[in-house]
Amino acid sequence: MNVLFASSEVWPLIKTGGLGDVSYSLPHALQNEGQNVRIIMPAYRDVLKVCTDLKILGWMDSPYGYMKPAIRLLEAKHPDIKIPLWLIDCQSLFDRPGNPYSNTEGHDWFDNAERFTQFSWAVSEVAMGHVVDDWKADVVHANDWQTGLVSAFLDNYADRPKRIFTIHNLAYSGNYSRQIFDDLGLPKQWWSSEGVEFYGGFSMLKAGLIYSDAITTVSPTYAKEIRTSEFGHGLEGILSSRSYKLSGILNGIDDEVWNPEKDPYIANNYSLETIEEGKLNNKRALLEKYVDEPTEAMLAAPLLGMVTRLVEQKGVDLITQAIPSLISESDANFILMGSGNPYYERVIHELCEHYPDRVFSYIGYSEPIAHLVEAASDIFLMPSRFEPCGLNQMYSLRYGTLPLVHNTGGLADTVVNASAEAINDKTANGFVMYSADTAAFISTIKHALYLYQDPTQWKALQTTAMQEDFAWRHSAQLYLSLYK
Repeated sequence: MNVLFASSEVWPLIKTGGLGDVSYSLPHALQNEGQNVRIIMPAYRDVLKVCTDLKILGWMDSPYGYMKPAIRLLEAKHPDIKIPLWLIDCQSLFDRPGNPYSNTEGHDWFDNAERFTQFSWAVSEVAMGHVVDDWKADVVHANDWQTGLVSAFLDNYADRPKRIFTIHNLAYSGNYSRQIFDDLGLPKQWWSSEGVEFYGGFSMLKAGLIYSDAITTVSPTYAKEIRTSEFGHGLEGILSSRSYKLSGILNGIDDEVWNPEKDPYIANNYSLETIEEGKLNNKRALLEKYVDEPTEAMLAAPLLGMVTRLVEQKGVDLITQAIPSLISESDANFILMGSGNPYYERVIHELCEHYPDRVFSYIGYSEPIAHLVEAASDIFLMPSRFEPCGLNQMYSLRYGTLPLVHNTGGLADTVVNASAEAINDKTANGFVMYSADTAAFISTIKHALYLYQDPTQWKALQTTAMQEDFAWRHSAQLYLSLYK
């Protein structure tokens, strides 16, 4: 099948979260299953900087938007992208600094509605074979609100490809006003409760739900959760009424990129057989970035790691509130990586100043250091209030770094709590808290630290964790079944 995979971000070209990782790994897994895949994304400035061999495949004149811009389709190459990469190029919309959605000061681009309307329309034109003469999609796989209008634009064509829409995080739904809808000149027939209208405005994500042939989300548990008022963000009725076309397919991970035996970013590669020495050497390498000479006590103490966006969804406040208590009652140390809410960045900075030998941080994101955090940590902290799938807990399992998670979404689908029963039947691979509050977080941490004191027990948990297989090939086969 010709599969057009549309996303607003793709690692390693540009990435703000898990969507970027999925948009790299899933298309490659589909190609490995014998499909003819194209990745299509906006030609952001930072993407053009790292691509080579740019070639113009065609032009489009948009009938929508304030400017009705001329748009080019480019083909590009990057050494890590092993399948054809197509870029939607419109300099007035995408040639600017900052990340895909916000400027260098962290504020959303004022014209995001137009940017992703034009992107979605251009994707629909490419999918229909109106741009590249000898290529038309059999399946268009669109991802999150930035591509929600793709399926709506394709609704104009009787001979359209199959339309798959994946929700990566329902909390971000691309909501804009009626005025913007009118100013963009979008089709008037879309404006209804059975179209894109959403509480007086319009929702790009809702368009994906309404007009797609199949809806997926990134874990089975999250597919159930989003049909409830607690997690549905006002869309639970629509999702419940369309449950016949909604399924949850667990994200996978790239087990070549995230592989402690081959990882080029870590100080000491290791396997299950050499995990004690490997993790010790990685812990030393990470701590040496912060202290001149890590002491034997620091190396023996459990290291608790975090790599996340600094937002309330991720339970960052639970971690920062718990650290003073945990430091006073245990020998645990902390390594915290992330960026986002300036308040949490400031709180983490203050914790590092107050506990200079116990709390270490990296404000921002670094792929090499993120890998080293996974390899060096003993416990990975992921107490998200909600988590559609999550990837870091699966990376952690691969590295023998036991994840501590909240019982929600994909975290519930991948982590088995180290209860006495689960330990006895060798299914335990981490630690699960069952309410998203600081008391539950501290209690779960204390249970984990208690088990850490028994090396034999800890190694058994690591063994179960590292034997889990969350490679993308399994999920890719499920997507292929859905496409067919």
